[in-house]
Amino acid sequence: MPAVSARAEDPQQAAVSDKAKAEAPKPAAAEKSTEVGDAAAVDPGAAPSTGAPQPNGQSAPKSLAEKAIEKVTRAAKAAGDIFGRVPCLPPKGVRRSFALPHLVHKLAAGEPVVIVAFGSSSTQGYGTSAPEFTYPNRLAAQLHRKYPTADITVVNRGRGGETAAEMMKRLQAEVTDMKPDLVIWQVGTNAVLRNLDPDAVAQMVQDGVTRIQTAGADVVLVDLQYSPRVTEHQEGASKMVRLLSRVAQLRHVGVFPRFEVMRQWHENQALPIDSFVIADGLHMNDWGYACFAQILGDDIIRSVGRIKLGVVAPANRAM
Repeated sequence: MPAVSARAEDPQQAAVSDKAKAEAPKPAAAEKSTEVGDAAAVDPGAAPSTGAPQPNGQSAPKSLAEKAIEKVTRAAKAAGDIFGRVPCLPPKGVRRSFALPHLVHKLAAGEPVVIVAFGSSSTQGYGTSAPEFTYPNRLAAQLHRKYPTADITVVNRGRGGETAAEMMKRLQAEVTDMKPDLVIWQVGTNAVLRNLDPDAVAQMVQDGVTRIQTAGADVVLVDLQYSPRVTEHQEGASKMVRLLSRVAQLRHVGVFPRFEVMRQWHENQALPIDSFVIADGLHMNDWGYACFAQILGDDIIRSVGRIKLGVVAPANRAM
C-alpha cells in the first residue's frame, strides 16, 4: 500500500498542528496497552553496538559516552511512541471491522483521500482542551504515522447540539459536496437526550447513509457515548444503539460501537467515569477522545489491511 500523508482540520478546517503528537492526560488505571497499532513497539535493548570490531568478530566494550548516547536514543524512540499513542485498551468481545472499498481503491491508486467526520458536539470536540485533541485531528495524526507519504485530509463537520434531522439539512453542502471517500457519522446521542422518536431518527439516518453511498463514499456509523447523561435514558439509549446497528446491517456499512467501548472502560477496565468524561456528565475529555480515536483508527487501518491492494474490493458488508 502506498504510504499516506495525513492532515486534519478542526471545525474551521485548519491543518492539524505538530502539537497533535502531545500526550493527553491518562487515567491512572490504564497503564499499558495491548492493542496492536500504527507504531511498532520499541525494544530498549535493540540498539546496535557502536563498539569497534575486534579480530575475533566481537565488539569492543562501549565507552561511557557511547552508552549514554544509546540510552538517550532509546529514550527518545520510546517517547515518540508514547506521544503517538495513549495507554488505552481495546474492548473485548466486540467485533469492529469495516468494508472500505472506496478508501482502499484511492490508497491503492495513490490518489488523495478525503475523510469527513460528520456529527454533533463530540465530533466538533466539545470538552477538549485544544483543537488538536479532537477525535478527527487525533485520527488524522494516527493515519499520518501509519501512512506517512500519501495525501489524506480529515475534515471536521461536527456541530454541537444537532440531531439527525438537523444534520440532514447540511448533508449535501457540508458532506457529499466534498466528494469524500469515507464518512464517519456520529449520531444518536442528542435524539436520546431529547426523547425523540428513535424509529424516526433511525429512518433519517438510513436515508442519509443511502445518500452518502450514492455519492460514492464508504460509511462508518458511530453510536452513542456511554456517560451519565446518556445512561439516565437507559431504555432509549439501548434502543438507539440497536437501531443504528440495524441501519448498518441494512445498508451494508460499518458501525463503531462507541457505547460498548466506553462502557467497558468503566465496567471491565475499572476506569472512573470522570477519568474519561468531563464534569458535564456527557462529553469526553482529552484522554477519552484520544482513546476513542485511537481504537477507531486501529480498526480502519486493520480493515484496509485485510483487502489486498490491486484487487477489486468487495462491496460494503455489515460487520
